[in-house]
Amino acid sequence: MVSFQKKERLMKEAKAIKTTHYLTPQEIEKLLEKVEYIILATPSPDHFTQAPIHFTIFLNTHEELPDGIKEAVLEKFLAENGIQNPIHVMSQLAPVGFATTEQETPMPMLLIQPQDIMSIPHTMLHVIDFLADSDNFDEVKKDSLTGWSYSYED
Repeated sequence: MVSFQKKERLMKEAKAIKTTHYLTPQEIEKLLEKVEYIILATPSPDHFTQAPIHFTIFLNTHEELPDGIKEAVLEKFLAENGIQNPIHVMSQLAPVGFATTEQETPMPMLLIQPQDIMSIPHTMLHVIDFLADSDNFDEVKKDSLTGWSYSYED
């Protein structure tokens, strides 16, 4: 089971994030060596007033989780991060790329578009993607900032 310790949190204005390099598959493998999970928080589209934050949780596993485990992991993240009202939940293996920016840690990117999947180096990770609300992510709600946090193994 995933433990939730040693978080590194970074917040940056969404419009100001400039990609300087996409990590290669070898760089991604090295980056993820001691990572348990990464949580990314961005503003939801404006019409989702009850779920103003778009969360993406990248679990460092290349295996599809069974349904019961998916639900337990989501519930744990919700409880530990004060997240409420999750909607449009997607939990599955998905292609994830990583880009260097002006921040210390590479930005994780859930790749959806076929052209991105074909052109950006990536790995398959179990991803939980949803819209929700939380008072613990005011930078996202009030200031429209985007941020990501790496959690490392002990």
